[in-house]
Amino acid sequence: PATRRYAREHGVNLAEVPGSARGGRVTVEDVKSHIRARMAQPATAAGGFTISAPPLPDFSKYGPVEKKPLSNLRKKIAENLAVTWHTVPAVTQYDQADITDLEAGRKRITESLPKGAPKVTMTVLAVKAVVAALKEFPHFNASLDLQTGEAVYKHYFHIGIAVDTERGLVVPVIRDADKKSIRDLAAEVAGLAEKARAGKLGIDEMRGGTFTITNLGGIGGTAFSPIINYPEVAILGLARSNIQPVFKDGQFAPRLLMPLCLTYDHRIIDGADGARFTTRLVQLFSDPIRLLMES
Repeated sequence: PATRRYAREHGVNLAEVPGSARGGRVTVEDVKSHIRARMAQPATAAGGFTISAPPLPDFSKYGPVEKKPLSNLRKKIAENLAVTWHTVPAVTQYDQADITDLEAGRKRITESLPKGAPKVTMTVLAVKAVVAALKEFPHFNASLDLQTGEAVYKHYFHIGIAVDTERGLVVPVIRDADKKSIRDLAAEVAGLAEKARAGKLGIDEMRGGTFTITNLGGIGGTAFSPIINYPEVAILGLARSNIQPVFKDGQFAPRLLMPLCLTYDHRIIDGADGARFTTRLVQLFSDPIRLLMES
C-alpha cells in the first residue's frame, strides 16, 4: 500500500517500474529510482527534438567555489517540484483583496487574547476563506488521474500550510479544516509551524492535503507564482499587504490590499473558473461578516 500511494502521489505508473524485491515486487525505493531516471532523461519537445540540460562549466576557472551536498529534504523538494513542473500545465491568476476591515478585526482579536494564546494570523483566516471557496468550486479540491481518465473529487478539506524552515520548505496539513473554529485553527497552525521548525513533523502530518496555502507576506514581495503541491490541483499564495488609494463611495481612500496568487492545473480548471475562484476569495477577504457566515 505504501508503494502504491507513493507512486500515485508522484504520477508514476507501477507497471513501468521494474521491481527489485523478491518475485519482482516493486518497492518505494524502486519508484524513487524510476523518478530519478525519468528526470535525468532529456525532455521531448513538440516537433520531436529533445531538450537536455547542458553540463555545468568549471566555475573554479573564474574564482573560488565551494560544493555542498544537498540535504535529503532539499533533494525531496527538488524531486517533487521537478515532477510537478514536467507534469502539470499550470497557470497563475493574480488579484488583490481589500483586507482593511478584516485586518482591523484581526488586530482587535489579537489584542484581546490572553498572553501566550495562539495568534489569529492572516493564514488562519485564509484557511477559512479557502474552505468556503472550495465548497463552491469542488474541482479545486480534486486530483486528476490520467491513468483511469477520472477526476477524483474529495469530500473532505485537508489544507496544507507551507512553512519556511532552516532545513527547507515543509507543508504540514490541517485535517478537516471545515470543522474547526478560528481559535482551533490558530492553535493548530501555530503548533504545526513550531513542530516544522523544530524538525519534529511526522510524515503522516504532511500527507493527504487537498489544497495548499503559502504566505510570504511576512517576508515581502508584491507577487509570486507558487508551484502546485502535486497531486493537488491548486495552491494559493499570499504576498505582502500594502496601503493603496482606492476609489470608493465617490472618493479616494487609503485601503489595505493583499495580493492573491492562485496557481492551478489547467487540465482540470479553466481560466474562467480560476478568475471566479479568486473573485470569490476577494469577496470573502473584503467582508469579515460574510467570511464568518459562509465558512
